Amino acid sequence: MEKTNVIAHLMGFPAKLKDKVMEIVKKTMKIGKDDPRKIWHAAKVGLALNLVSLFYYFRPLYDGFGQSAIWAVLTVVVVFEFTAGATLSKCLNRGFATLLAGALGVGAKYFADLFGKEGEPIVLGFLIFTLGAVGTFTRFFPHMKRKYDYGILIFVLTFSLVTVSGYRVDEILELAHQRLTTILVGAATCMIISLVVCPVWAGEDLHKLVCGNLDKLATFLEGFGSEYFSFSEIEESEKASKEDKGFLQAYKAVLNSKATEETLANFAWWEPGHGSFRLRHPWKQYLKIGVLARECACHLQALTSYFNSNPQAPTEFHKRIEEACTRMSMESSKALKELASSIKTMTQPSSSAADTHLQNSKIAVDDFKSILATTKTPLLSNKLDLLEIVPAITVASILIDVINCVEKISEAVEELSVKAHFKKVKNKESSPSPKKQPQQQLLHRGIVKPVVDDVEGGDDSVVIEICGGTVVAAVAPAEVNSPGGKKGEAQKESVNIC
Repeated sequence: MEKTNVIAHLMGFPAKLKDKVMEIVKKTMKIGKDDPRKIWHAAKVGLALNLVSLFYYFRPLYDGFGQSAIWAVLTVVVVFEFTAGATLSKCLNRGFATLLAGALGVGAKYFADLFGKEGEPIVLGFLIFTLGAVGTFTRFFPHMKRKYDYGILIFVLTFSLVTVSGYRVDEILELAHQRLTTILVGAATCMIISLVVCPVWAGEDLHKLVCGNLDKLATFLEGFGSEYFSFSEIEESEKASKEDKGFLQAYKAVLNSKATEETLANFAWWEPGHGSFRLRHPWKQYLKIGVLARECACHLQALTSYFNSNPQAPTEFHKRIEEACTRMSMESSKALKELASSIKTMTQPSSSAADTHLQNSKIAVDDFKSILATTKTPLLSNKLDLLEIVPAITVASILIDVINCVEKISEAVEELSVKAHFKKVKNKESSPSPKKQPQQQLLHRGIVKPVVDDVEGGDDSVVIEICGGTVVAAVAPAEVNSPGGKKGEAQKESVNIC
């Protein structure tokens, strides 16, 4: 029996291997299709490795650097990252750390020689212990860890290698020069390729991430009102499928975006000016918007627990607050969409309708408070079941908190637009219309006099005389009985305005 199972397993192995290979191919194609930049990144790493390998392929280069040429290859493998900011961060950290550590290592070697052969290892050990301990402790500082952690690590490593190897090697200056040169060449190769060949900017990814998070919050709020206050039989029959709807899960990505935002902001700080982003672009302001967005997402997470708590039959109270709560949700959603669009297009948010939607949401809050004030007395007198009303009041209260968060996000976006010098777009809708003032004057100074002419088969019209001029506007025929006229005849009206 066991032999039969083994034979069957061996016979089915080719088919399983084929299925596994096809699965890997499909996953590879999906990754490349979702983000073609990853394919370019792999090609750029291969190009960089080929270029630094020339230290080994060409004899003159190999004779000049020897085995130290391997450091160029190691540098490319270690520092070449997906985004240009991450690559620049590692390259600059590695370059400056290697330069400083190499200089200190050579100085430590000559300083230790002053103490003779017996005292040299003791002095070197003390220096390695001191700088290694200080450098390692420096990595615990939040600011140093965020921006210079890799550089401090390379500093400790390089100083230790140069100091220890210099104890047995007499030509310490030549050794340090070879290693430093090859490392700088490898780092320079990575930076040039990363910035020139299809660069991937961390700042641009952060910009899109923040915009996408605001859009996700808006999508949730857009569908929340209609879903929570749905009491029809058809919607109740589809209640089980609500959890599968995308907008219910959109906010979760916002809650988990903190680490990504902080990493992208750190790498974007190292990047040069590119596109619409200047050299000193306020990347920290994106983090502030991200914090407020996650605060709003926490309120949305609280709202999701009330999706299944709405009663099968709506109470009178639910019907009365439905319009106000739906307006709060929809207007907040529209405001977030306007703010996201403002960031995406890099325009001043004052040119959008975000403020208008925020004001509309606050009006809806006032309406809800008025309804709550007028409903409080009947509730107490009729002794209704408060357990059916408390969830609805809680939902409205959370929506009010959401509106407050949206207002804070609006202020943060406004601050970002000022610091980043977003362009201003004139809002045509908010500009005063030149026709409004004359219309107000016409309402006060116009004189309308009905005039009826007996024109058989004619059309009704309005004659408007403005300061001696006459404008005739045709209107729909009307059956009127006017003095001096007949039913079905043409009617004219004259308006004299001086």
